[in-house]
Amino acid sequence: MINRYRLPFGKPTLAITVCAVLLAACLISLSAFAAASSSEADAVAFVQPLSLNEIAQKLTTAKLKQVPGVVEEIVNHSDAKQQEKFVLILLNTLLEGKLYFQRSDSALFIAEKGTSSGFDLFSLENGRLIKADVPKKTIRKVRTSNKVRKSLRNSIAKLQLRSDDTQLRIQSARNLMSDVNDLTLPLLKEARLDETNSEVKSILDDAIALGDLTSDEEFVVIRALEQLGGSLEPQVRTAITKLAEDHVSVDIKSLAKDTLEDIEDKVAFYGYVERIFFGLSLGSILLLVAAGLAITFGVMGVINMAHGELIMIGAYTTYVVQLLMPNHIGYSLLVAIPAAFLVSGLFGVAIERGVIQFLKGRPLETLLATFGISLILQQLVRSVFSPLNRQVVAPDFMSGAWQINPVLSLTYNRIYILIFALIVFFLLQLLMRKTSLGLNVRAVSQNRNMARAMGIKSEWVDAMTFGLGSGIAGLAGVALTQITNVGPNLGQAYIIDSFMVVVFGGVGNLWGTLVGAFTVGGLNKFLEPSLGSVLSTIVVLVLIILFIQRRPRGLFPQKGRAAES
Repeated sequence: MINRYRLPFGKPTLAITVCAVLLAACLISLSAFAAASSSEADAVAFVQPLSLNEIAQKLTTAKLKQVPGVVEEIVNHSDAKQQEKFVLILLNTLLEGKLYFQRSDSALFIAEKGTSSGFDLFSLENGRLIKADVPKKTIRKVRTSNKVRKSLRNSIAKLQLRSDDTQLRIQSARNLMSDVNDLTLPLLKEARLDETNSEVKSILDDAIALGDLTSDEEFVVIRALEQLGGSLEPQVRTAITKLAEDHVSVDIKSLAKDTLEDIEDKVAFYGYVERIFFGLSLGSILLLVAAGLAITFGVMGVINMAHGELIMIGAYTTYVVQLLMPNHIGYSLLVAIPAAFLVSGLFGVAIERGVIQFLKGRPLETLLATFGISLILQQLVRSVFSPLNRQVVAPDFMSGAWQINPVLSLTYNRIYILIFALIVFFLLQLLMRKTSLGLNVRAVSQNRNMARAMGIKSEWVDAMTFGLGSGIAGLAGVALTQITNVGPNLGQAYIIDSFMVVVFGGVGNLWGTLVGAFTVGGLNKFLEPSLGSVLSTIVVLVLIILFIQRRPRGLFPQKGRAAES
């Protein structure tokens, strides 16, 4: 029985053996493959993408030819947009040649020459000082070359064009307009496809058209000129001027000249707009200076030669208030407005009570006395503050300019001064029309004797009027601190113009002062480009003298029974 079921060592046995071996090999292969797959999956799960800081660390070991690749890796990183500020600081620091790293731990810093032989290290994240006067041998500079710097500029532009900040995209597009080439043109076209802001689109279109001006195909150049016809960018005007001079095609030259003429006409128009703005700005200063003078001159008939020094006192009051509030510059200016009004007003009351009241009816002696007072006040300021000019820091909301287009910008400080002058003027009108003081002032200015007969204390009215006019001069000093330095001779530059404004507008008439201030300011600014500042002032003075010959009482003469006298 046993021999019946025993397998012989023949061919059937060999076949079974081979099958068993193959089966075992398959099982081993499957196990090895599963183990390898598991190891590979574990490895993939373990390896995480490098962070921006880790990629930036590559700059410390990269060779010069590898730096552009590292920069491109930084710009294309998934976190580059979220950490845009850090990346831009890093790349700009590298572009400026100020990116260093410590030899000990390869930490990256902004390095600048210190006060001694060492370097000051600043953080890339927040710009704060990390270490001061670090020895040069402990740090090393990340090297750059012309090729690297060119790559950096393109990378910075690429990052800025993808920014969520509209102003940053505008700035980047304008920067690229100065050097449109084969590398930057694709960046501009790519950014144009994704752009949604109309202003950025327009600048990108102009930049792309600027690159097309160098094309060899005439229809491309003609299309670019049509696009650039309304552009006011300086780079566009320069490129079209060169095209009109150097292009081989007569038709292209002619079209370029016509386009350039259209652009120049627009530039000239905005130049006139800018002159009007500066005329209004000067007029607002003259309005503040002359408003107080119009009141004192109109009511009391006093030619106050110390009016400029009252303006100076208001300016120095602003300077002192800012010294007392160094950490609140914006609020200090608001505090300085009432402070300057009160200080200058008190000086005015003191001058009227101490000197002018004893010289009524003697205009020549009053003029000489106030001139002497002006010299005393100037010397007083020199003794207290020194003869050197002082600077008042402008608050943040008054800094900078409103950029309307590439050739027209309006500075915020002059806009605010214009608004401030108009507010002061209308408050003064309200005071003169709706208060008892204003009623008394108008009564005294029209007929002093009759006003006294009606029980009005003309001496009190004179003191208050002189104080009010002096206080407004102090407000003019506050405004002047935002456009010029504070010095002992600050008010002297405006005193002649303010007298011209008062006489031209009509003595004692505030509306005449308003019209006269903006007329004199506008004429000065329109004549300055062709005649110069000194000659334009002389011409305006001559014109006002000729006008006074025809109308001695000015544009808006004062009304009243005694006005003629």
